[in-house]
Amino acid sequence: MSWKFEDAIPMIGSITEGPAWDGTYLYFSNIALDRVLRYDPRTERVTVWRTETNGGNGLNFDARGRLFACEGRGRRIARYDPDGSTVTVVDRLRGRRINGPNDLAIDPQGRIWFSDPIGQIAASVELDHASILRADPLPDGTYGCVRATFDTTGPNGLLFSRDYSVLYVAQSDWRANARRELRAYPVGADGALGNYEVLHDFGPHRGIDGMTLDSEGRIVACAGWEGSGPGGMIYVFEPNGRILETHPPPCERPTNCTFVGADLYVTSIQGHLLRARDTGLTGYLLYPQA
Repeated sequence: MSWKFEDAIPMIGSITEGPAWDGTYLYFSNIALDRVLRYDPRTERVTVWRTETNGGNGLNFDARGRLFACEGRGRRIARYDPDGSTVTVVDRLRGRRINGPNDLAIDPQGRIWFSDPIGQIAASVELDHASILRADPLPDGTYGCVRATFDTTGPNGLLFSRDYSVLYVAQSDWRANARRELRAYPVGADGALGNYEVLHDFGPHRGIDGMTLDSEGRIVACAGWEGSGPGGMIYVFEPNGRILETHPPPCERPTNCTFVGADLYVTSIQGHLLRARDTGLTGYLLYPQA
């Protein structure tokens, strides 16, 4: 079935990212303008929900319904509370500033897994690696930060399988001699990651940026660009990496996506919030529970 995309809102003109659904509203980032926007699917109205987000990118809710953000320029994971306050969750690994988090996934234990590429701040980084890091909740309410991957050079989107036994990671290094792959890492009982399996190799083309899960455990991923290959594309992968469907959205580079029921919302490098209605799929989220 071919998906038909429409503009949920007029195109903003600068990168949108991190769509996150709370059961009533869809939150998404406008990175360049340091804003989190809130969209109401019932009224089709969008409002500014949060400002001064320090280049906020990926957004996600934990099992308690708290909203967490990857603040790229702020070089931290932050929690955005309903009263308007912001709490720094982690901003250092073993005393050194993290590089600039991009995207995040949260497990039922409240551990926040996030990609920490080097990106645009290479001249000032304190960590000499681009890794998946993890913020572990501690008994006193703070978090400790640990390194989870030692074999990534350009991590981007990440996503858990339905049973949280696998962490899917987009290795999406933009350099010509690097890898652009969808990887599956087994998650051990202690949180350690095992050796990954390559589910899909994008070769010389733009790999995955952001992705989401459907209720059957399939991976719905935003990848591709206007510079090579098939162009911007929404891929639907089986958990073993087999491509089930591809859907070209009307944008150059889709950045991230999430479901609201059977509708898929997609953000883009150009500032879209696109909607594909009645996709035949439904989303699977840690919060809100279906």
